[in-house]
Amino acid sequence: MKAIVITKYGSPAVLKYKEITKPQPKEDELLIKVKAANVTAADTMMRKGNPWYGRLFIGLTKPKYPIAGTGFSGKIEAVGADVQRFQVGDEVFGESVFGAGANAEYLCISEEGPIVLKPRNVAHEELACVCDGPLTSWNYLKELANVKSGQKVLINGASGSLGTAAVQLAKNLGAEVTAVCSSVNCDMVRSVGADKVIDYTMVDYTTTGNSYDVIFDTVGKSSFHKSKKALAKNGTYLSPVLSMPLLFQMLWTSKFGSQRAKFAATGLLSVHKLSTMLSELTDLLVAGQLKLVIDKRYALHEAAEAHSYVDTGRKKGNVVINL
Repeated sequence: MKAIVITKYGSPAVLKYKEITKPQPKEDELLIKVKAANVTAADTMMRKGNPWYGRLFIGLTKPKYPIAGTGFSGKIEAVGADVQRFQVGDEVFGESVFGAGANAEYLCISEEGPIVLKPRNVAHEELACVCDGPLTSWNYLKELANVKSGQKVLINGASGSLGTAAVQLAKNLGAEVTAVCSSVNCDMVRSVGADKVIDYTMVDYTTTGNSYDVIFDTVGKSSFHKSKKALAKNGTYLSPVLSMPLLFQMLWTSKFGSQRAKFAATGLLSVHKLSTMLSELTDLLVAGQLKLVIDKRYALHEAAEAHSYVDTGRKKGNVVINL
């Protein structure tokens, strides 16, 4: 089968389009023919081996799991002898972390992994992206911040994968949503539900005099220290980009003051929790209350180009590889 193999840590040039042996499912595994996969900022960080401490999990000198990609959607072609939840022919989507990569024609994944049945009315290319922006944003807004109806939520980096999902999910939770993005993306974030939009090239959201119950900095471009003056008295600052200052602020605010800084590694949650959240997101997708924004589409052999585009930091919504 064809696959994108990471030969070493580095630029997109380390991604090689290769013919490799087709995997065979173990007793508890599913063999999935991949229909679509996404390319995320997290994927590019794993390709680079950044941050350095991440190599403790993915390989010190080179990737322990050489096939690129995590999020996928596809069709089950074969099942192991002990599989009970799924059968051949089922269409499914999910995430493969610390194991078989999704940038390949086939992958094997445990039936107990974060994987659920594909709804009929949602395309494979959309579902391949659910475990990036929507899953992370749902965890942060619903679980970490416990966003409630009537609260004011600001989404910094509202045009990206996490941001476009976060705008919709915060609205679904009943919040008034202010989106922060560049001028070129203002209309797009309004189209997915933002009540108010701030063009960061013109206005610094921390200087407007407005306060928010939750500030979700999806791109880690601001900080808790800078955002404090825009937080309500009991407000929460969220960021999926962990740094030493944020780690210190999390520890400090957990003991002192009424404002909180929070981070969580969504991918390290229990499989049961991840599957539950995926099922909740599936319900929203089927109901039309969540739509995935697709920026660019690539073929499998164009994976290096997809990574190069994500590296520019100008991605709007999601980048997809269609197989």
